[in-house]
Amino acid sequence: MNRLRNIYDSKTLTARLQQEPFQRITLSFYRYVKIETPFAFRDELYEAFSSLGVLGRIYVATEGINAQLSVPENSFSAFWNYLDNHEKFSGVALKTAVEDNRFSFIKLKIKVRNKILADGLNDDTFDVTKTGAHLSAKEFNAAMENRETIVVDMRNNYESEVGYFKGAILPDTDTFKETLPKVVEMLSGKKNNKILLYCTGGIRCEKASAYLKHVGFTDVNQLGGGIIQYTHQVREQNLETKFIGKNFVFDDRLGERITDDVISHCYHCGTKSDIHRNCANVQCHELFIQCEDCATEMHGCHSDECKAVFEASLAD
Repeated sequence: MNRLRNIYDSKTLTARLQQEPFQRITLSFYRYVKIETPFAFRDELYEAFSSLGVLGRIYVATEGINAQLSVPENSFSAFWNYLDNHEKFSGVALKTAVEDNRFSFIKLKIKVRNKILADGLNDDTFDVTKTGAHLSAKEFNAAMENRETIVVDMRNNYESEVGYFKGAILPDTDTFKETLPKVVEMLSGKKNNKILLYCTGGIRCEKASAYLKHVGFTDVNQLGGGIIQYTHQVREQNLETKFIGKNFVFDDRLGERITDDVISHCYHCGTKSDIHRNCANVQCHELFIQCEDCATEMHGCHSDECKAVFEASLAD
């Protein structure tokens, strides 16, 4: 039996990744589906995925699964066969990364949670299956042309600061749990307008669109497959992209380049930059934007205090 947890440090895992002779595919998927025994299901997934060399982060709950993964190219067929032949996953939609490298994840981590998305909602109070209409990239673009249409970013502020749809409402929130009530407040008096929701891969819009319909919004729509699928469709169909900048992603890449527009600024010097970093001081690990010059000067730290701690750790 495969081990059901990682036992190696990040240095060892990174070195292994660098030595791999094959390419990897970064992808994500989610599904709301009843999972009766999430802990046993978690162990089943860990055994199956680790045997295929899959890395990534997965959340499992009684309500379903939310996964971001790095799959070896030479194991992809076996990976897809496993999913498609599984009663919980058959026909699940996979979203492949817009930009990719083998360093999106260095280990496999599967956690059991109360919910696969921390939304702060009581699902017993509304029908979570009555979601908004799922729009393709072409349909989303066309709907944006109507002056009465309202486009809403369902992501956190650190995601939208590096990229967004032109003219979208950008709630200034740190978590999805905060975003939904903020959006309802911002849309006060607009219940009959056409509402277009979007997020990274679509999972946040599933709950958000169902909730907006529940509280009385009459024309709720969501971007099918999120920004990831939108970008693939735009490029494949040679459509105009109405999203500018970068798409923030929740793996070690921290972003995918969608257009050449740089719409954010370095937290230190104020020059244009959209490079997210986690503070090099491991006791801090704050997420922030920092240009290359400041990263060199600050050793990848977000404050002078963190820089001092980091430099002291090098001297030890």
